[in-house]
Amino acid sequence: MKAWPILGITLIQAILFLAHWFLFHTWIVFWGPLSPAATHALGITLLLLSISFTATALIGHGMSNWLVSGIYRLASVWLGLLNFLVWAAGLCWLLDLAVRVSGLPVNPAEARRVIAGTLLGLTVLCGVYGLANAAWTRTRRVTVALPNLPESWRGRTALLLSDLHLGNLNGLRFSRRIATLARELNPDIIFIAGDLFDGTKVDAERLVAPLGQLTTPFGSYFVTGNHDEYGDVKHYLSAVAGAGIRVLANEKVTLDGLHVAGVSYGDTTYPIRLRTILEGLHLKDTGASILLNHVPNRLPTVEQAGVSLQLSGHTHGGQMFPFTWVTRRAFGKFTYGLQQFGALQVYTSTGVGTWGPPMRVGTHPEIVLITFA
Repeated sequence: MKAWPILGITLIQAILFLAHWFLFHTWIVFWGPLSPAATHALGITLLLLSISFTATALIGHGMSNWLVSGIYRLASVWLGLLNFLVWAAGLCWLLDLAVRVSGLPVNPAEARRVIAGTLLGLTVLCGVYGLANAAWTRTRRVTVALPNLPESWRGRTALLLSDLHLGNLNGLRFSRRIATLARELNPDIIFIAGDLFDGTKVDAERLVAPLGQLTTPFGSYFVTGNHDEYGDVKHYLSAVAGAGIRVLANEKVTLDGLHVAGVSYGDTTYPIRLRTILEGLHLKDTGASILLNHVPNRLPTVEQAGVSLQLSGHTHGGQMFPFTWVTRRAFGKFTYGLQQFGALQVYTSTGVGTWGPPMRVGTHPEIVLITFA
């Protein structure tokens, strides 16, 4: 393994250790005093929970079975709850301070238990909402007007799917559900803008099969995302191609006068390489064109290449608070929706699936039906 993944995993695990220690300390102070046995049991439980996600995620990259999938699912749910619990713990301390400086005639220990109990209840409700919200896939309909669009494409529709993250969380049932939604919309073409897989070891042929059974007049097209390239990318691409979905690896196809191109995620991380690839596709001054590019970045390069519309995912819209703020800081207005960058239009989808916690708070999963005008 290269140095940077090891450093990244180490940093994430250190943050998780710190978060769990903060929960342990807050619990003891606000719910204590606990007996030595209870304190010891709480500490051991939180220690095991602190390593549950990284451990099962790493194991999931090397093996796949019902036990790994089940433990990973539980660890992912806990990771989502942990996010809200840490915020709740921080608020416990702030409210406790406010009560103490207010001079109110209350019992400090009793006030702490009321504060902790109330915030714990709100945390559970937030987690339940996040799980339910993530399981409810919306259909968003947008109309996109492209200059120099062939007359035959006006009124036609394209379905954009991104970030399904098929793996231990989103399995065959999930793939079938999304395929059913797609079939009901009856699009003329399907675009899959990366992170079809989660990067774990899975039966890729089985998971992608429902999507491969979708039939449209102009077919389905796929580009890799970062998670596709974290895993066994050759296996993933073989499964996608075997399902009848066209993989656009730095190439272009022309469909009834409309140019559709795709760039692999790894090549988009190098600006000079991306510029060379796009120049080689000859999209400038050749009519309307669509680029599948997993991440909504390198926009000056894409615009200069003459692309009319870029379709992206990756951001998940931040997926859940407070990462919605972080993502907005990183990608600005291109975090979500249809935006303009000079002559280039960019649509960024929040995606269909989730990564890590199977929760969404502040965002929603979507499939996007684009009507060309």
